[in-house]
Amino acid sequence: MKVGIAGDHSAVELKQELMNHLIQKGYEVINYGTDSTESVDYPAYGETLSREIMSGKVERGIAICGTGIGIGIACNKVPGIRCCTCSEPYSAMLARKHNDAQVISIGARVVGSELAKMIVDIFLETEFEGGRHQRRVNLLNHIG
Repeated sequence: MKVGIAGDHSAVELKQELMNHLIQKGYEVINYGTDSTESVDYPAYGETLSREIMSGKVERGIAICGTGIGIGIACNKVPGIRCCTCSEPYSAMLARKHNDAQVISIGARVVGSELAKMIVDIFLETEFEGGRHQRRVNLLNHIG
């Protein structure tokens, strides 16, 4: 599976740890930046990641900023993207099972690296259940 990852200046260290973790697990990881701790604007990185998912270049995405909230909002502005901010594995699992989320956002200042790895693992390993949830995802896709 191809996984895209993007983050702002607050997320550089966590992003690198997650990239290494995913590569060790056999994922192909595409880095959409930033790789600098100089201040940048997270909306650009969230948008780029989401557009790459919608184009089919990557299948899933991980977006990281200080809280995970801002970059998650940016991701969700791209039509067709469903991004959920997750601070623990249970929400990441349900984001996939019930919402068919293509992206999760994580807060580098909120979640430690070991917990972030658990969140990412469950997100990438969980399949969408479909069924009654497909109807709801279809309704989500028609908003806007």
